[in-house]
Amino acid sequence: MKITDIMTTDVETCAPEMSIQEIASKMLELDVGSIPISDGKRLLGIVTDRDIVIRGIASQISLDSPVSQILTSEMVTGTKDMSIEDAADLMAEHQIRRLPIVENDQLVGIVSLGDLAVRDQTDDNASLVLEEVSESEDTELH
Repeated sequence: MKITDIMTTDVETCAPEMSIQEIASKMLELDVGSIPISDGKRLLGIVTDRDIVIRGIASQISLDSPVSQILTSEMVTGTKDMSIEDAADLMAEHQIRRLPIVENDQLVGIVSLGDLAVRDQTDDNASLVLEEVSESEDTELH
């Protein structure tokens, strides 16, 4: 099964000049934990709720600052041609919960750990990824 079968395609993006406060409000409005950042043509990065807390608030960056100051620009991305298993392996290897799917530097979708869990209940892909990501978070807390 291909990743295109489970990825979310109507992904809302935000511009890099939007403020951290605007991004946080957008996350609340959309009920999401991350927002891809795009210049309208290509994917520049992604901002998570954790980025806002750790790189923004804890680092005393003004909430009026552009989100470009805290975004993750070195992203792991997937392609439309990859299988669900390959996506799960990539997410586990890099200990990430969200995998942007990119074609020609443009965001075409995103896959979350939740997407894997819902779609792949009979397989161990989601549990493997969750286990890997959880180990990473446990290590960060100690």
